[in-house]
Amino acid sequence: MHADPSTDPRRPLDAAALRGALVEAPGAPYSALDVVDEIGSTNAELLGRAADGAADRSVLLAELQTSGRGRLGRSWTAPVGTQVAVSVLLRPGAVSPTLYGWLPLVTGLAVRDALSSAGGVDATLKWPNDVLVGGRKVAGILVEMTMVRGGGDFALPLPALVVGVGINVGLRRDELPVPHATSLVLEGGSGDRDAVARAVLEAMAHRHGQWRACDRGSGATVSDELVRAYSAACSTLGAEVRVELPA
Repeated sequence: MHADPSTDPRRPLDAAALRGALVEAPGAPYSALDVVDEIGSTNAELLGRAADGAADRSVLLAELQTSGRGRLGRSWTAPVGTQVAVSVLLRPGAVSPTLYGWLPLVTGLAVRDALSSAGGVDATLKWPNDVLVGGRKVAGILVEMTMVRGGGDFALPLPALVVGVGINVGLRRDELPVPHATSLVLEGGSGDRDAVARAVLEAMAHRHGQWRACDRGSGATVSDELVRAYSAACSTLGAEVRVELPA
């Protein structure tokens, strides 16, 4: 018997249930799914697994990341059981590299979709890789690439992309890493990490499928549908912003 999320909000993820729905069910979108108790970085681990031959659409989740990071090497950490930290390995095959820059954007769309449906919050996007609720950061996205050995003795190296997502689910205000962050629970949303993780991965599979399809007969340009969807979801388009460069 599983604990009620309302009485045990920081219980471990149900790896068997996630695997059953996302890997083993007929037509499931992923090839493999692992949940580990503790890891330095899910992205770094999947990049290593890619070099060792891990399959396209492999998923890795962690209860605790000790070296989680965002863009520009910024730290991204949270207490155990309070976050969804997940990475997905994509082997893009024939997808044009000109489309790679859209991957964090369509992933942001997926996270926004999922947080609206399963997270119980109204999220918006901040270009290029943040998801906001009430103007505060609830999730971040980091896409990294490595080149891995292709098949055969003389095959050229092939790209492998790892899409990492970190979502603050059950953090209390005193646990937030920075003042401009928030969590689903603090915004009146769901604290059920299993439901959030499943919804996010299902939405990512859908949006990543749309992204891959953009390379088919469209001259390697992103579809009008994705452009419209992102434009509608992005709160910073047309806004006056201040850019602060790292020292």
